[in-house]
This record gives sequence, structure tokens and C-alpha cells, in this order.
Amino acid sequence: MKKSKKLTIGILAHVDAGKTTLSEGILYLNGITRSLGRVDHGDAFLDTFELEKARGITIFSKQAVFPLGEKEVTLLDTPGHMDFSAEMERTLQVLDYGILVISGPDGVQGQVQTLWKLLERYQIPTFLFINKMDQSGADLTHIMEELKSKLSEHCLLADHKDEMFYEQAALCDEAVLEKYLETGVISDETISDLTASRKLFPCYSGSALKMEGVKEFLDEFTKYARCPSYPEAFAARVFKITRDQQGNRLTHMKLVGGDLHVKDVVGKSKINQIRIYSGSRFQSVEAVQAGTVCAVTGLEDTRIGQSLGTCEQEFNPLLDTVLTYQVLLPKDFDQQAAYTKLKQLEEEIPELHVLWNEEKRQIHIQMMGEVQGEILKNLVSQRFDIEIGYGSETIIYRETIAEKVEGVGHFEPLRHYAEVHLILEPLPQGSGMVFQTTCSEDDLSRNWQHLILSHLAEKPHRGVLTGSEITDIKITLAAGKAHVKHTEGGDFRQATYRAVRQGLCKAKSILLEPYYEYRLEVPTDMVGRAMSDIQKMHGTCNPPENFGDMAILSGDAPVATMNGYQKEVISYSRGSGRLFCFFKGYLPCHNTEEIVDVTGYDANQDLENPCGSVFCSHGSGLTVPWNEVEQHMHLPSCLPAPKESDCGKTGDGMGSKPRQYSDEELEAVFRMTYGISKREQNRFKKSARVIKSSETVSGPRMKNAFSDSKAESCLLIDGYNIIFAWEALKEMSKVNLESARSLLIEVLQNYQGYTNEKIILVFDAYKQPGNVGSSESYGDLTVIYTKEGQTADQYIEKFVLENIKKLRITVATSDGLEQMMVFGQGALRMPARELQARILTVNEEIREKYLGK
Repeated sequence: MKKSKKLTIGILAHVDAGKTTLSEGILYLNGITRSLGRVDHGDAFLDTFELEKARGITIFSKQAVFPLGEKEVTLLDTPGHMDFSAEMERTLQVLDYGILVISGPDGVQGQVQTLWKLLERYQIPTFLFINKMDQSGADLTHIMEELKSKLSEHCLLADHKDEMFYEQAALCDEAVLEKYLETGVISDETISDLTASRKLFPCYSGSALKMEGVKEFLDEFTKYARCPSYPEAFAARVFKITRDQQGNRLTHMKLVGGDLHVKDVVGKSKINQIRIYSGSRFQSVEAVQAGTVCAVTGLEDTRIGQSLGTCEQEFNPLLDTVLTYQVLLPKDFDQQAAYTKLKQLEEEIPELHVLWNEEKRQIHIQMMGEVQGEILKNLVSQRFDIEIGYGSETIIYRETIAEKVEGVGHFEPLRHYAEVHLILEPLPQGSGMVFQTTCSEDDLSRNWQHLILSHLAEKPHRGVLTGSEITDIKITLAAGKAHVKHTEGGDFRQATYRAVRQGLCKAKSILLEPYYEYRLEVPTDMVGRAMSDIQKMHGTCNPPENFGDMAILSGDAPVATMNGYQKEVISYSRGSGRLFCFFKGYLPCHNTEEIVDVTGYDANQDLENPCGSVFCSHGSGLTVPWNEVEQHMHLPSCLPAPKESDCGKTGDGMGSKPRQYSDEELEAVFRMTYGISKREQNRFKKSARVIKSSETVSGPRMKNAFSDSKAESCLLIDGYNIIFAWEALKEMSKVNLESARSLLIEVLQNYQGYTNEKIILVFDAYKQPGNVGSSESYGDLTVIYTKEGQTADQYIEKFVLENIKKLRITVATSDGLEQMMVFGQGALRMPARELQARILTVNEEIREKYLGK
């Protein structure tokens, strides 16, 4: 390893936080510019693109090189607008340090939290600069509390280091704490170590526009930032592709090992020129060393995210486009010619995903939002002299699976042979696709295994619900078989693709849709309207925060329902409301059944992505449908057969199969419900029996809760909200959610039997694919399991709306938004704690009346 004196830093921020202004201040202090450029004046050093000057925003990442003490720093200024967040993410793969700019008056917004997650994902040491502290509403104490609660408790204010700072810094690491307790001193070297290892995040404050605190921050950064070491062998990461005014293709890369010279051969191409850019100007050099960010000509086959030389780390972006549009061209314009030109643009902006629909003879393009669409129009007009438009937008869906399955693919036409067994497993949200192998090389050679993994990664695989791309799945090569003479590479491609599709057909598929995380600012007298809108958009809403005459709502909502809501906000708030949306990720679709019906996709009719396999029969190929492949496959299954006791269970344990409760569970019920002695508990345990879903445990028989329309009152209970609000049930749910659910039902049976009150207990089952909803009668208690795509909140609100005129309804939940909505419809509200208190009071009465205590 060789120590470098080069450092790559990037400045990141929410839009309008002052990121480019801080960059200009840093360049000015280091003598790169003679005057301070301003975004609103259109003379910022790093905003070189005409559209950036016109719109006052950063669209493409730019770099500037300057000396900082003994270090040579490359500063990358990244876009802050959400529509260009993919451009920002691409620069993260080459950063040594990040500088996160926080707007003092705005605090920690949703986009800031997204940036923080990305910095954590790429493990980038980070300094924070709290900007605009000269403006009204900027409270440093409040902002530091926000940073600690929403980002990291190790965000420490370092403007003026006092004893409190060093005490808090010592708490970031056990070894540092021990040394601090012994010596009472923490050195600058230790602060540097803690920062580099992301155990400490130094925070500074000031005003970049007025140059307040900028020099002090830069001095501190110089003191604590350290240059990395690099290996001797050549390695590089490609993070950007552009073209200069002469049309030369430029590959922007950072060397993370060795040296690079003009005329060196990289891959199959030769380096013609090496450029070091600073703003719009560049300097040509003959050679560069590790740590340098440069642009080279001569490489025609590179792509963004590619690793060169000995660098093995491939770039797997988290952010992607969520909307797709048809590209509308001028009349009689050649579609194929336009497609070729747009594909060239896709090299530079890979999230565009330019697609050609052969059947409809149309070009489709994906974008992050409306602003990116406007910028794209200008780019196409300037570069290719084509005036394009867009058709109606379409949401980009994804698919995943809910359970582990084995997929089998077999390809055996005459003189060909390959069989592949894959294990498909669901991964957490945002994991993407993961490929690995556990297959023994004694069964299948390493070359064949490597080829199968390559085929898995070479294209996006389509799901079986709507034909959308699959995600958040780990695919493991578990077994495979080749023929000594007849197997070719293409055979394993066919077998691999078919194995994926066969596994998806067997699995429970889940349709995912993109969600926005939003921040909505409206006048306080319009909060009700805004919350009602969010509910209609199937979104979630945190309790409102009031700041003077304005209220701030935050939460998440589907892109499909919230897209375009900005115009409505401006309209009903008379221009005073603002909506900020940030891509959160893909979550289960709120209207799966509707989307599947509209799409009309039939997996069995998709000839380009077959689900079945090809076997040899009587000297010719025989196509076998996916559900019969196991009957013909040559290798045994790699997953154990399901146990007999597991058969017939539903995904969320809602089956009506009899269940015997353990002594521990019954004891927990009695302790929570009765609080009686061990002797009395034993008496109750002896009388315990198997409970079926249709049986009555206690209390007189009553009609179904829906049939008695003359009842005066009705108690509606949000089941899971209560479970996670009551400590005893919450702890039990961590071990077995079904047990917690069953115990809550028993407690409510006892309560209802004594009070004779109509009770409807509602549980979410909306994440269960294909679930049509169900209800169960436990004597005088009705338990509702909502259908797929319907939450308990939605069911309760609909019930209140339909029955409030004939019933006096009380809703038991601690969900603030839900309480406000049902209260607005005329229902009464009961927090989870109050329901628990009422049950305890009833239990006391039962104990005194029936147990003689």
C-alpha cells in the first residue's frame, strides 16, 4: 500500500440548503476564484451548464481541484434536487469524505435522511455544515437535537470544543473512553480516527453566503481529514460518462490503485488523452496516480459503475427511476434514428432506461420526475436538434416473493442438455438482487457455475404478476447438471432463465410500487383538508408539527397517488403551501388486484420469458409446463419436503385449526387479565381446553355484530395497534405474533362477556397476497381480517362512515391520524392505554364478584 496526498470530497445537501454557495466559498478561500459566485446570479464556478445557470440548480456533478495544506483536494459538487439524486449517488462511490450541508431554518428534512442513508450505505466519513444560521428560525440547539435523533447520536457540535465535546467524543468508542478516563485528553489524531471510522460526525455552523464560519470549518476539515493509501496495481472506478463539445466520449474515473499513462491499454482500448477538469476548464496530463479523479478519451465500451483493473467492487445504485413515459417525436421523424440517439444519452444518464417497444413501434423512457423531463427536452434539442414531448406517465412497478422456493429449469432439445436448480429467498426492502452459489464443484464444474451466475446477472428478470422487474430476492445456485458432450453455454442460459421463472410461478408473489416520503407545509387551518387528502392517497401521516401559522405534515404515500399533488396544494392553500417529495423505496402495492387486472399479464403466454422446461422425449424436445417440471427433472429437490404439520397453514396463521395453548401462555393471560394467585391460576389451567375459532369461551350468546343494527354502542379496536401498545403483548409478539393475537382475543372475550358490549376487533392482513378478507365469530366478539390492499385503518374508517348514524361508535387506537379521522366522522376515541385501564377495572370487578377477592 502506498500513502497518497490526494483527497476526494463531495458536498451533498437538500435542494436550496446552500450547497453550491458553500462550494463557492471554499474555492474562493483557496484562491481558485477571485470573487464569490452565486447561484441566483448565474455565475457559480461549478454550474457550467447553461440550463443550470438558467434554473439556478445543479444538474450534473462537477469537480474543482485545489491545494489544501499538504493535500491536493478534488471537490465534487453534486445535485441537490430529488430528480437528479441518481447523479448524486453515482459520485458517492469515489468519495473519501462527504460534507453534508443542513439548512438551519429547515432542519433535517426527508431528503437529508435519504442522503444520510446513502452516506452510511457507502461508508463515507462525514462532516456536517449547518448553513443559513443568520436567518430567522434557525435554532442551533434544536437542530443539534434533530441531528442526534434523526441521523446519529454521534453528531457533535465542534464549533468551539470544550470539555463537554471531548466527553461526548469519548463515548463514541470504548477504547477511547478508557484512555480518556485515564488521561483526561483526546488528541486531534484520535478525533481524526473516530471521524474516519464513522464513529464521530463533527458539526459546524455558519452562513456560507456571508462567509461566516466557512474558514473555521475549512481549517477544522484540513486538520481532521486524512488521505487514504492505495495498492500498487492499477484499479479505477467509473462514475460518469460525458461528451465534450467536439463529441469526444469522456470516461470520468477515480484511480484507486497504481498509475495510468497515455497510451496504456485498459481492457481492449487505448487511452488517448487524460484530462484533469476544474470547472469548465481542463488540463491534459501524461500520467496520473492513485487518488486522482480524471477524464480519459479512447475508452468506448465503459459504463457508469464499472470497475477497471484490479478493482472488484461493482456499483449497485440504490436510487432509480419510478416513472416511465412514451417519447413523442415530430411527425414523420424516424423512430429508430431517435432511439439510437437517446441510447447514446442513456450512457451518460443510465437511469433513463431508454426502451424500444417493437409491437407498438414506440420509444419509452424512464425519469425521476417532471424537472428531469424538462431538462431532458433541452438536452435532446441542443445536442440532436430534435423537439420531443412525452405521453402520459406510467408507474414503474416491481415484484418480489414472500417465501423461499426452489426453481427448476431444464433445457434438453436434441443434442443439448442443462439442468439448473435455484433457491429463491425474499430479502429486506431495498436489498436488490443477490446471486450466490452453494453448489459443489464435484457436481458441477466451476466454469459452468460461473456461467450460470453470469446469466442470472446479465438481465432484469420479470415477475409473474404484471411482468415487472423482480427485486429484493436472493437467488442461490443449489445444484446443476451438464452433459459431457452435448452441453453448450447457451443451454445453461435457457435452463437458468426457466429456473427463475418456474420458481416465481411457485412462490407467493408480491407486487411492489414506489413510495414517496413527503414533507407538506400548509396553513394550520388547512391541516384537516391535507390529512384527508393523504388518507385518500393511501398515505401515512405523522402527528402535525406547528410552527406559527404553518403546520408540517410528514409521512409516506404511493407515487401513483401523490404525483401531481403539488399543484393541488398550491391551489387550495392559495400559494402558501409547499410539498417536498423524496423517493423512499418500493413497498407493497396499495391496489394490487386493480393493477394486475389492468396489466392483463399472463406469465404462461410470455414467449420471451418461458416458465416451463424442455425435456427430450422419443428423440425430440418436449415442452413441459412449470407445474409439472418436478415430475420430469433429473436431479433431486434441494429443499426439504414440507412437514405434514405445516400443510394447510395460511401465511399469517389465521387458519381455524384447533390450537392447544401452553402453560406459559395461559399464565401470561391470567397475570395480565386477573392478577390472581398461583393456586387460582392452576384451577383455571385445569379447565383450559382446545379452542376453535368458531367456539364461545365465555359470556351469553349474542347475534353477529353486524346483524344487530339496534345496538346502541359499538367498540371498534385496531388489533395490531393495541398489541404493540400493551407491553405484555408486545413482548409476546416478538416471539410469536399469532400467540399475542390469540391472547388479545381471549382478553377481549372475557371483557365483552362481562360488559355485554358489541366489539369488533380488526387485524391487518393486507400484505397477504390473494387474501380476500375474512371474519370470525368468537361468541359475542367479531374478529375481522382485512383483505389484501386494505389496512385496519381503512376498514375502521369505512365502517364508521357507514354506521355512525345508527351506532354510537368508539374506536380504540393510539394512532393519532386515525383518531383525528374517526373523530371528524363523529366517532369517539379511546387510546390503547385507556382501553387497558377499562379492562383492568372490569377484571377487578370479576375478581371481587366471582373469585371472592
